[in-house]
Amino acid sequence: MIELIKKLSNAHGISGFEEELREIIRGEVESFADQIRVDSMGNLIATRNGSELEIMLSAHMDEIGFIVKQIDDKGFIRIAPIGGWFSQIALAQRVVLYGKQKVYGVIGCKPPHLMKDEERKKAIEISDMFVDVGAKSKQDVFNLGINIGTPVALDREVVMLANNRITGKAFDNRVGVAVAIEAFKRSKSRETIHLVATVQEEVGLKGAKTSAFSIEPDVAIAVDSCVSVDFPGSESAHMDIALGKGAVITIVDASGRGLIVSQTVLRWLKETAEKFKIPYQLEVAEGGTTDATAINLTKAGIPAGVVSVPARYIHSPVEVVDLSDVESAVELIARASENAREYFEVKK
Repeated sequence: MIELIKKLSNAHGISGFEEELREIIRGEVESFADQIRVDSMGNLIATRNGSELEIMLSAHMDEIGFIVKQIDDKGFIRIAPIGGWFSQIALAQRVVLYGKQKVYGVIGCKPPHLMKDEERKKAIEISDMFVDVGAKSKQDVFNLGINIGTPVALDREVVMLANNRITGKAFDNRVGVAVAIEAFKRSKSRETIHLVATVQEEVGLKGAKTSAFSIEPDVAIAVDSCVSVDFPGSESAHMDIALGKGAVITIVDASGRGLIVSQTVLRWLKETAEKFKIPYQLEVAEGGTTDATAINLTKAGIPAGVVSVPARYIHSPVEVVDLSDVESAVELIARASENAREYFEVKK
């Protein structure tokens, strides 16, 4: 699993520019699927045929990033955020821009040495930052194949920490993609399973909406990451989600504006975890939602749940997960796909 996570996390694919990830995922699943297709939105859909009961495993492959919005005469590049950013995290990061080839740069701003006292007291906004690729002019930038609309992603590689934990960028949701891939491979379900690597989740759950409409499954699981609250300063969240305590099953997210999971789906996931002695945690979240919300509201409604891997420092280049939680999520989804017939009926 660690090698798969590294391969996915180290790759780059902001919302709307997921091509590199799509090809990696295709290579991982094509020998386990009966059909693979890419729809008009760019979602990759790998299907293993089985019974008439259809299960959708959805994991978004996009990451938050930036896009070029202006290039000045000195070759400095202004960027706009794609997805949810806490601006302080972006400053002083190394990035990669997709020009004629991968072009590396750094995000800079006016240094504190040149700031007035009142400026030093304020958070620096992304609109006040710029990317420096070493260019001396606007033409230099153009010669690198960079123009308005070029995607910009963080550049950071996965490394091991102590106690079977790892850190890297885009674990939201490359870890979820890795979990979905491995569960798809391990499952011995007799049902039809659609593994969907969705696009543009970070900017509106877009890929999940269109792919769920096309597939219209009988039940779905969105595989994602969620906020771990086991580090200093997180106590006010009044939640018990922690690294190393197992996969996370969502009950409610976004204070109910997102998903309120059906009792049948909740029972399915909890009873499966208990039957197979898989460690799990329960989540009631006030902020954030997942592909499951879009899937749940598709057509006449599709039962959908969420299985997540808890992560520290989400939407940063140094997210941290525990590999034991990754394994718990894989096992839970694989085993749940095998007993779905006990809980759900074909509705088409």
